[in-house]
Amino acid sequence: MDFILSLFASIVLSPIIIIVAILVRIKLGSPIIFKQKRPGLNEKIFTLYKFRTMTDERDENDELLPDSIRITSFGMFLRSTSLDELPELFNIFKGDMSIVGPRPLLIEYLPHYTKNEKTRHTVRPGLTGLAQINGRNYIVWEKRLSLDVKYVNMLTVRSDFVIIINTFHTVLHKKNVAENTDEVEGNLADIRNHN
Repeated sequence: MDFILSLFASIVLSPIIIIVAILVRIKLGSPIIFKQKRPGLNEKIFTLYKFRTMTDERDENDELLPDSIRITSFGMFLRSTSLDELPELFNIFKGDMSIVGPRPLLIEYLPHYTKNEKTRHTVRPGLTGLAQINGRNYIVWEKRLSLDVKYVNMLTVRSDFVIIINTFHTVLHKKNVAENTDEVEGNLADIRNHN
């Protein structure tokens, strides 16, 4: 189902994908695609693809400026509409991800999950998930991770379709979008190390 849906979505959305790619190149420069290693099914590392939403502005020491400075209004628009995530359809097509599942988080968080939270990696990560329709970026880590575990335990085709439908509602209303997740809830690794 993931393969068929991602292929169908890629074809139907190809005009939008092309337009967004051109606008990213014009407004933010090259490369158009942001790539980052993320843990997937059984914690296997894969390369996640997204449209870039930030510039490469650097300080006098050639260090990247903070995310809050490098993100542009165009980048925020891409995030609020989830258009930046369209390249993840290729991840789904490849089998790295599913349409629905726990969102793939940073590799550096792997040592900080509890045993129960690690079950989020017993399914493929998703383009959307239970946490995304219940607060998106504006819920604390414990709640987000507990929703991921809840999804794994209740996994059904029906629940996936309910999540997909609710995702459209969340995205259309641009609900609960943060410029930078860390600004809202802090870095998971830092929080767990502190505790």
